[in-house]
Amino acid sequence: MINYNTVKAVIFDLDGVLVDTAVYHFQAWHRLAEGLGYSFSLVDNEQLKGVSRIESLELILKWAGAKISDAEKADLLSLKNKWYLELIEQLSPDHLLSGSLDLLEKLQKKGIKIALGSASKNAMGILEKTGIISYFDALIDGNVVQLSKPNPAVFLKGAEALGIEPACCLVLEDAQAGIDAARAAGMQVIGIGQAEHLNGADLVVADLGALVDKF
Repeated sequence: MINYNTVKAVIFDLDGVLVDTAVYHFQAWHRLAEGLGYSFSLVDNEQLKGVSRIESLELILKWAGAKISDAEKADLLSLKNKWYLELIEQLSPDHLLSGSLDLLEKLQKKGIKIALGSASKNAMGILEKTGIISYFDALIDGNVVQLSKPNPAVFLKGAEALGIEPACCLVLEDAQAGIDAARAAGMQVIGIGQAEHLNGADLVVADLGALVDKF
């Protein structure tokens, strides 16, 4: 169970927690995989959650049995990101997931520090488009930390930036890699989504709305 009394900071993952951009990642990766002759599925997409762009590409190449040069990999990564950026142009505050804004407002009102801990290199643009960037005291994304989850670096860097001990940080995550990273960082962690995909979480809830009254 979560000890809310010890929580001095909350570190949010982005995709699938605050904003549902996972669908756009799926569409872009699906398009790329099709070009490699591989039928990319939603099950495959689950394995890419919380994983860096290059590591995601490496997995798809392995599944497709494709071997390409580093230069070709760089081209594919740029193409995937181009497609993804085109898709997220439509983002607005209306795309925030249920409970996101209410929880951010409650935490800010209570004086609890707020950080982002995401592998995304497009996080700042997404936070700006959805109108929530002002709630964050620290932004740790793929431009700041190169090691992706389940490595705990992104969360430890978030705690450091906030000046809060890891044991007093609560992580909100929708991916197994993120749960594992939070555990490795010595933080409490709540899974957002379905329990069968989030082993090791202290608690699993359907969305952030279930947590507003806990603070």
